[in-house]
Amino acid sequence: MSYISLLYHIIFRTKYSTNVIMDEHASKLYEYMVGIARNRKSFVYIIGGMPNHIHMLISISPEIAISEFMQVLKSETSKWIKQTGLFPDFIGWGSGYAAFSYGINMKSTIYRYIQNQKEHHCRKSFREEYEKIMRDNGLDPTTDLFLKD
Repeated sequence: MSYISLLYHIIFRTKYSTNVIMDEHASKLYEYMVGIARNRKSFVYIIGGMPNHIHMLISISPEIAISEFMQVLKSETSKWIKQTGLFPDFIGWGSGYAAFSYGINMKSTIYRYIQNQKEHHCRKSFREEYEKIMRDNGLDPTTDLFLKD
């Protein structure tokens, strides 16, 4: 028997970082995302975010590439959002995403971080938060195309 642990912190945003994911319906969107993950043998530990971006802590099945998972997630949620009309100003997701892998020993730390998004954003903008995460993972945020659209 094989054991595989693929724990990711995924961040993605709305197109142009527009503030369209309002609290009153965000939980319905998150539930829909959990269903998409479950249908692909993946497990979402927590989803949270702000009106312009989403964080997920997820174990993705080794049977699916993360790029494929994200393409399906963004595509299916875009269709769902447009069909439900819950987020009338939504024009799409930004072109990229950020995915960082972590060991199981970091799960509770990342979980709490996502759980406390509103508190983080009282002090930091999305850009500041994202650039810090990039630096913390040894990446240069100035070379990243994630924030360019």
